[in-house]
Amino acid sequence: MKKSRFYEKLKKSGKGFSIQKKILLLAAVVALPFIIMLIYLLASMANYSMVYDKIVRDITIANNYNLNFKEDMDESMYKLVVGYVTFDNISEDEKLENPYVLIEDLRSEFTKLMDVTTDSESRVWLESLLRNINTLEKRVDDIVASTQSGGTYDDNIENLENNIYVLTELVQDDIQYYIYYQTQSMEEVTDDLNVQIRNFMILCAGVLAVLLMGVTIAALLITSGIIRPLKELNRATKKLAEGDFSARAEVNSKDEIEVLAEGFNDMAGNMQELISKIKEDEQKIRKADLRLLQEQINPHFLYNTLDTIVWLIEANESDQAVNMVVTLSNFFRQVLSKGKEFISIREEEQHISSYLKIQEMRYRDILEYSIQIDPAIYDYQILKLTLQPVVENALYHGIKHKRAKGFIHIKGVKDRDTIRFMIGDDGVGMDPEELAELRREIGRPCQETEKGFGLANVNERIRMYFGEQYGVSVVSQKGKGTIVEIRIPALFSAENKQKNG
Repeated sequence: MKKSRFYEKLKKSGKGFSIQKKILLLAAVVALPFIIMLIYLLASMANYSMVYDKIVRDITIANNYNLNFKEDMDESMYKLVVGYVTFDNISEDEKLENPYVLIEDLRSEFTKLMDVTTDSESRVWLESLLRNINTLEKRVDDIVASTQSGGTYDDNIENLENNIYVLTELVQDDIQYYIYYQTQSMEEVTDDLNVQIRNFMILCAGVLAVLLMGVTIAALLITSGIIRPLKELNRATKKLAEGDFSARAEVNSKDEIEVLAEGFNDMAGNMQELISKIKEDEQKIRKADLRLLQEQINPHFLYNTLDTIVWLIEANESDQAVNMVVTLSNFFRQVLSKGKEFISIREEEQHISSYLKIQEMRYRDILEYSIQIDPAIYDYQILKLTLQPVVENALYHGIKHKRAKGFIHIKGVKDRDTIRFMIGDDGVGMDPEELAELRREIGRPCQETEKGFGLANVNERIRMYFGEQYGVSVVSQKGKGTIVEIRIPALFSAENKQKNG
C-alpha cells in the first residue's frame, strides 16, 4: 500500500517518465538477452543430457553382459558336457542358464544396440559380436548333436575348450571394445558441452557489459537524490561482472531503483545457482568418464597425472609436459593390451617403466628408481598388471611417508623353472606386528581384505592361474624398508614358444 501511494504521487508530479518506467525499460532490455541465453542453455543441456544418458544406458547394458555372459555360458556348457545336467533339465538348476536362452538374450540386446548406435567404430565391434554369437550357437548345436548321437566325452571336451571357450572370449572382447569406443563418444559429447559452456560465459560477459552501460546512462539521467542507490547498484554489478556471484545490491531508497535492485539480486542469485549447477555437472561428467576405467586404472593416479601435466604447461615446461603425455599414452596402451590377460614380461616392464616415469616426474624430489630385469626372461609370459600394484604400494606406503628421498628397486630373474621379481624400497618399513597383519591380509581373498588390497589381488590372481606354490611374499623392517617377492612359473606364450623353438 505504501509503495502504491508513492507511485501515485510520482505520477501526479508531472515529470514525464518516472524512474520506474525508465528502469523498467532498462530492465526489459537487460532481461531479454538473459531469457534468450537461459533458453539456449536449457535446450543445450536437455539435448546433452538425452545423448549422454543414452550412451550411459548402452554402456551399462553392455557392461552387464561383459561381466556375466562368459562365466554363465562356460559353466552351463561345461556341466552339460560332463553330464551334470542335460538340455532337458538344465532349467531346473537355479544356478545354470540354458545356453540357447543366454545366446538369444545376448543377440536380442546387442541387435537393439546395433539399431541405435551411430558411432562407426562401435558398430564394427557390434557386427563382429553378432557374427561370433551366430558361430557360438552353431558350436553349441554341434555339442548338442554329439551328445544326442552318443559322441565321446573327449570329443565334447575338446569342442568345449577349442570352440566354446574361445568364442565366449571373443564375444567378451567384442563387448569390451564396444564399451571402449562408446566411452570415446561420451568424451566427444562432454567436449561439446564444454564449448557450449564457454560460449555461454562469453555471452554472459557481453550482456553484463551492456548492463553496466545502461546503469551508467540511467545514473546520468536521474536526479542527484538517487545517485547513491545507483552507485550501490553499480558496485554490485561490477562485482558480478568480475565473477563474484554472491554480490547483492543493498538499496533502501523507497523508489523504483529499490525494485530494480531487488530484481538484480534475484538475477544474481539465479546466476549463482546456474553456474554452481554447471560446475557440479562438469564434475559429475568427469567422474563418470573415469569410473569406466577404474577396473584397470587408479582414478587418483590419473587425476594427479593430468593435474601435473596442466601444472607443467602453466609453468611453460612444455617439453616435460609432452614427455609426460607420451609416457601416459604408453601407460594406457599397456593397460589395455587389446583385452589380453597375459602379456610378455617385456611388455610388463614397459608398463611399469611408464608408470614410474610418470611418478618420478610428479615426485621428483622424493623418488628414485631402477629396473633390472634380465633380458633373458623378456619372452616369458606374465599376468597383466602384476607389478604395478606392488610398486604403487611401495610408493604410497613406503616412500611417501619417508622424510628423505626414497629409492625403489625392481629386479627380475629366472631361477630354474621359476621367475622371481623383487620389488624393494627403503621407505618407512613395518614393525613385526604390522608385517604379520599384512601377511594375513595377503593370504585372504581380496574381496574380504581391508588392508593390502592390491597385494592380495596380485597374490590371488597368481595362485588362481598357477597354483599355491606361487604368489607374493613380504619381508620388512621398521625404518629400513620393505621387499616384496613375486614368484611365477617360467612359461612361454604360444607365439613365443614358436619363436624360441
